[in-house]
Parts: sequence; structure tokens; C-alpha cells
Amino acid sequence: MSAISPDWIAVDWGTSNLRVYAMTRGGEALQTRTSDQGMATLTPDMYEPTLRALIADWTLPTPCTVIACGMLGSRQGWQEAPYRSAPCQAITRAPVRVQNCSADLAVWLVPGVKQNEPADVMRGEETQIAGFLALNPDWDGVICLPGTHSKWVHVSAGEIVSFRTFMTGELFAVLSQNTVLRHSLGGPDWDDSAFEAALSKTLSRPENLTSALFSLRAADLLHGQSKGNANAQLSGALIGAELAAAKPYWLGQRIVIIGDDRLCDLYDFALMRQGLKLERSDAGAITLAGLSAAYTSL
Repeated sequence: MSAISPDWIAVDWGTSNLRVYAMTRGGEALQTRTSDQGMATLTPDMYEPTLRALIADWTLPTPCTVIACGMLGSRQGWQEAPYRSAPCQAITRAPVRVQNCSADLAVWLVPGVKQNEPADVMRGEETQIAGFLALNPDWDGVICLPGTHSKWVHVSAGEIVSFRTFMTGELFAVLSQNTVLRHSLGGPDWDDSAFEAALSKTLSRPENLTSALFSLRAADLLHGQSKGNANAQLSGALIGAELAAAKPYWLGQRIVIIGDDRLCDLYDFALMRQGLKLERSDAGAITLAGLSAAYTSL
């Protein structure tokens, strides 16, 4: 096996996971390394050793440029990279250099984006948006990024114009693990019709969400409802509430969905029921495209 000799390194460092790519100047990934050492497990002094351990057998130029996005640029990360204010260009021209790093590594952080009113922030998603627009120039519309904290982002003329974040994924985890609903959820089976019914109910009447949630527990106690059916209903109810609040973003808009395939399938299903035609984009490819755009900006 030939030695890996990247021209630079791309890093996607989130709360739970780390992905490192050996990159050529032309934006090709020679090799990918992954780790479960996300920001949540590290203190600032641990970032450089963690990165070096993952790429120890790569032959690096000196100094080696590292372009990184994600939560390592947060206040609790390696070093804070201050937010840029929306509206702003999607592709940043001002990555922030890490100061407390050895001279043979030139580590640059892609800053997140903030919105003052209504208050909102993103870290990591801005790089995916930049990558999508780098691969799809002149694209205007709304980008939906489902996840733990789902984001709806209006982009136009290469700018992030505005965005809203929804804690849908985190709420699903909290409700299914730390509330009375945990006794009624968790089955492997899935019912599309149950998902669609719950979605439709909260999309049309989001004010009934909390009542609908307790009905999941009651249906188990009174009728022995399957855990898989309850899972589908919980997911449908929460996504329905999100879509109701995000309606100004998706109604009549051109939409692309970026994220985990299974989660994107649910949003695709939900939005197609509203008569929308959607586009999909590969999250890994556009993250690399965004990091490559930041590298080129240097």
C-alpha cells in the first residue's frame, strides 16, 4: 500500500464524531479517517493530539494546512471562531487560524453564522451550504438540513439570507428516553400510515402537539399499541410541528434536502405530501466541497 501524502487536510469535527480527509489541491479525497472523539469528549488541549494520532502515518507537507469546520470552533471547542452575521456570503473568505498549535500545522477554522433576530446560530451547516452552492452556482431557494437541530436556510445570490433552527431530533431523543413515553416506544417496526397520520394532524393543528404526545402513552396502556407504531407517530408529530412553523420557508419554494438518508427520507415523504418536488444532495460530498472552497479562499 502506497503512503498517503496529502497536500492539505480537511476536517469535519462535530459534537459526537470526527472525520478527517487527506486532500489534493484539486479537491480529491485520497483517504478518510473517522473517530468517535467529538467535541463533547475533549478539552481544548486534546484537539491537536487527537488529530495527530488519527493522521500519524500520513506524509505531510511542512507546514500542513488544515481546514476544519464544526463544533471545534465553538466556545467550548479548540478555539472560538466568532460567528459571521447573516445575511452573508455562504463561502467564507475569512477562516480563523488556531493560535495554540504547533508550527508544522496551520489549522484554520471555518466560522459559524449567527442571526440576531430571531436569535439563531449554526456551526458546520454553513460549510455544507457553501459546498452545495459551490457545486450548484446560481442556485436560489431553501436548503433543509434535517438532524438533531434541523435547519431551514434561505439562500439567494450566493448568500445565506436567513435561517431557522428546530430541535426536532433532540426532542425525539429526550421524549423517547427521559419521559413517560419511554415505556411505549422503541420497537423495530415502522408504520408509514401512522407517521403520515400524526404528521398531518400536527401540521394542521400544531397547538395540539403536547396532547397528541400523551395519547401515545394512553394508546399503549388502553389498546396495546405497538412500540414501532408509537415511534412513527412521535416522529410524525414532531416533524409536523416543525413543518407548520417552517411553512414560510418551504411553501412555494425550491427546496433541497441535505443530511442522513433515513432522516431525509422522512422529510421527503412529508414535504411531497404537501405537493412539493424536492432535490437531494449528498452531505459528505458537499461538506468536502465547502471545506475545499474555504481552502481555495486562503
